Amino acid sequence: MTLAFSRISGLSSEVGRIVTVRGWVTTVRSSGKVAFLVLRDGTGLLQCVVVKSAVAQEVWDRFAQLTLESSVAVTGEVRADARAPGGYELGVTDLAIVGASPLSYPIQPKEHGIDFLLDHRHLWLRSPRQRAIAMVRSELEQAIHDFFYAREFLRVDTPILTAAIGERSGLFSTEYFDEGNAFLAQTGQLYGEAAAAAWGKIYTFGPTFRAEKSKTRRHLTEFWMIEPEVAWNDSNDNMVLQEDLVSYLVERALERCSPQLGELERDLSKLEAIRAPFYRLEYGDAIELLHRKGSTTRWGEDLGAEDESLIVADYDRPVFVMNYPKEAKAFYMKENPNDPRTVLCDDLLAPEGYGEMIGGSQREDDYDRLLGRIVEEGLDPAAYEWYLDLRRYGTFVHSGFGIGLERTIAWICGLPHLREAIAFPRMMHRLRP
Repeated sequence: MTLAFSRISGLSSEVGRIVTVRGWVTTVRSSGKVAFLVLRDGTGLLQCVVVKSAVAQEVWDRFAQLTLESSVAVTGEVRADARAPGGYELGVTDLAIVGASPLSYPIQPKEHGIDFLLDHRHLWLRSPRQRAIAMVRSELEQAIHDFFYAREFLRVDTPILTAAIGERSGLFSTEYFDEGNAFLAQTGQLYGEAAAAAWGKIYTFGPTFRAEKSKTRRHLTEFWMIEPEVAWNDSNDNMVLQEDLVSYLVERALERCSPQLGELERDLSKLEAIRAPFYRLEYGDAIELLHRKGSTTRWGEDLGAEDESLIVADYDRPVFVMNYPKEAKAFYMKENPNDPRTVLCDDLLAPEGYGEMIGGSQREDDYDRLLGRIVEEGLDPAAYEWYLDLRRYGTFVHSGFGIGLERTIAWICGLPHLREAIAFPRMMHRLRP
């Protein structure tokens, strides 16, 4: 028979009761007559007080055996105490060691290098900082679903293995039975467009993969992306939807994750300034701004991380850079009728130097122009026959965007690197654990 136990997060309703809490030891100290241990169970921290004269000798002896990260079951009376972590403590009457932890536990209360911590990521996750980040991530994932659900978007799950290329960057390939090579998806967008033609407005939410050899703080090899696609939305509608989503996510984090953001020492005033509308800057104007600030980036080139940081330096809210030259962007973007050298697209740059958070565009809905761009890019039109069908059979104005989950988390949490924004990061030289 399994004994009932209580979660630390629910102890506010059990003051005065005798309960059993199970978890892991984070700290222990003793004065010889009174001992303290702080317990972590995944929902919070709990201070447990052991008075030597009030417990059996074997209970006191078991306390003396406790080490960092031992798993235990502790029984006692719940008491309110404003000085204790979480505002409650446990007056211990019994203690059982479930799983001992050797004194050689790798992560000790001292400074460790980042490579060491990543090698022990499975244990590093137990720290208060990593728990705070994970809680913000979980809340933002739920907020994304809530945002689109309230607006009657249909969620669509798209393939991870694909024969069609969505972006120019590197691909991971694998043999696929007798069909030749398949690729790990860089985006679900092409499939999202087909779904939008069927169901009007949809979004995808899943892992994506980039094989380029990037080692910057803004890049992961495997990351999660949210990609809405909306029939009848033009480029302006697309940017309004992005503003609404980002504003909602920041508001949700401030409303429900303030303790976690406090743990991360995030400057909340930076987030409180985020509200729509966001600033909009034509690509050409962005190039002129960069030249005034000393950049040598030329018209026609994509913007790098330094360029993005220079652009947002003067703004307290995200900035749209719009209508890039077509040679700098993907083949599926709609030609700008006001300047055929450019396409109707936008990159949303996060403030504080966090760089591109969203990339979006109106999609090319003209069959001949789309086919021409596929050929120009050196892609095989046969691989895109199904995609061209979307223009052949009832073409329509539509747009969409992709928002990187980890970049959004890093910005909202104020993290210096994306590697902490996901439980087990995959990077160019990091495949384990």
